[in-house]
Amino acid sequence: YEILTCDWSSDVCSSDLEKTGAIAGLNPGGDSGPGTQRSSATNQCHDITVYPEVGLAAGACSGNGILLDIKDPRNPKRLDFVSDTGFAYWHSATFNNDGTKVLFSDEWGGGSAPRCRVTDHYEWGSDALFTIAADKKSLSFKSYYKLPAAQTSFENCVAHNGSLVPVPGRDIMVQAWYQGGISVFDWTDPTSPVEIAFHDRGPLN
Repeated sequence: YEILTCDWSSDVCSSDLEKTGAIAGLNPGGDSGPGTQRSSATNQCHDITVYPEVGLAAGACSGNGILLDIKDPRNPKRLDFVSDTGFAYWHSATFNNDGTKVLFSDEWGGGSAPRCRVTDHYEWGSDALFTIAADKKSLSFKSYYKLPAAQTSFENCVAHNGSLVPVPGRDIMVQAWYQGGISVFDWTDPTSPVEIAFHDRGPLN
């Protein structure tokens, strides 16, 4: 899967509202080619999470993950954005405790279909973990995390809402997966997230 980071020097990546008038300029959405996911257009943000103490916000914006400078809240600035040909819909963004990492979730299928079967791609409908550069200006992809226990075709399952568990010195996330249940995982090392607890509720009927 291709992970893309872009800056203003790239003609493709800088084609946005400011330069071209295209509201979905960052990612027009659609088919990215064989072996990839059909992605959503970046024409709105589903969730924007703000962390005023570190002057940053992270947006899960349909077709992209976006990092914003909000030190001047009247004049926010986009610092970086990332794309992933395996992500269908960038749904949520969560910072870690000290604002040095951000987790984006992919709501593949809109939560209405079974996306955690043994036959489904691990990266699709997962969480993508990124570190934030020391200068707080760019994102760097590290790994994916997905519910490790395969679910049945009778359970709608995909990464949905999650929350950081405030444990000093560690980054722990509790992630919902619709009928897939709950997975609690440690992503202190963003290159190697590990499940530490779970609740598997089973199908509704």
